[in-house]
Amino acid sequence: MRVLVVEDEAMLADAIAEWLREETHAVDVAYDGAAALERAAVNDYDVVVLDRDLPAVHGDEVCRELVEAGSAARVLMLTAAGEVTDRVAGLRLGADDYLTKPFAFAELAARVLALGRRSRPAVPPVLRRAGITLDPARREVFRDDRYVPLAKKEFAVLAELLRAEGAPVSAEHLLEKVWDEHADPFTGAVRLTVLRLRRKLADPPVVETVTGVGYRIP
Repeated sequence: MRVLVVEDEAMLADAIAEWLREETHAVDVAYDGAAALERAAVNDYDVVVLDRDLPAVHGDEVCRELVEAGSAARVLMLTAAGEVTDRVAGLRLGADDYLTKPFAFAELAARVLALGRRSRPAVPPVLRRAGITLDPARREVFRDDRYVPLAKKEFAVLAELLRAEGAPVSAEHLLEKVWDEHADPFTGAVRLTVLRLRRKLADPPVVETVTGVGYRIP
C-alpha cells in the first residue's frame, strides 16, 4: 500500500515510516500539515497516519481538507490526548481510526493494514490465482505448494497483480503503490522487479506482459 506519515517529531515519523516499510508498504513522510496537503494533492494514498498537533496546518484541518477533497485515503489519527472527547472530535472530523501516544508499532502497523483493506474494493485475506497463494499477514508466497522467497518490492508487486484478478496493471500504477515519492519514474525499477519475480516464480511463466498496457496474471 501507499502510506503517508504526517508527524512533526522527526525521529518518531522516521521510525514509523521504517516500520511500515518493513511491512512492505511504500511510505512518504511529511513533518507538517502544509507538506502533508501538498503530497496528498499529487499522490494517491491508501492510508494517512496523521498526528493531530501539527505545525503550519493543524492535523484537524488536514483531516477536514482530505475529506472535503473526496480523498479515498483512510485516516489514522495519532494524538497524545487520550480523553474520550478528543477521540470523538477526531472521528467526527472524518478520521477512520484513532491511536493515542505512546503506542506499539506493531499495533499501528496492524491498524494501517486494516484501514488499507477498507480503502480498496474488498479482497480475500489470502490471495490465490494461477497456482499462486499470497498471504499478506504472514508475508508468505507459495506456488503449487512450493515456498517462494521474495524481496519486499517483489512481494508488493505480486500482491498488486493478484489483487487485479486478471486485469492488466500498468507500470505507473505499480510505481505509485509499491515505490515512494523518491522513485524515478524513468528508471527500469518496475521492469527489473517483474523480471526477478518471474524468475523466482519459475516455469511455466505466469506474469504476462500486455504490450503498451502493463502486466497481468491471467
